[in-house]
Amino acid sequence: SMCVGGLPEPQTDHTRRVALFALGALRAANQTLLDEENPHLGCLNIRVGFHSGPVVASVVGELNPRYCLFGDTVNYASRMESNSEKNCINMSPQANQCLVE
Repeated sequence: SMCVGGLPEPQTDHTRRVALFALGALRAANQTLLDEENPHLGCLNIRVGFHSGPVVASVVGELNPRYCLFGDTVNYASRMESNSEKNCINMSPQANQCLVE
């Protein structure tokens, strides 16, 4: 799954909000049993990654319209997630810079 910060209205703290969401999602997953009847199976493990940058947004489709994002930022964020280790948050240098500022 993917989330986005700063859309449709720009937010000066969008990267901070996404980082806090990532932390919350990781905590929630690690407290959610895979099978409540078999707790020995453990809890969910997720990978999280995020990036900060420009995107193009549009509503796509007539019969079943969807709000879609396009661009290198979306692809970069996807790579951050897919290259993250389980139960870790992987952020790009650009996202890190936004958090530091």
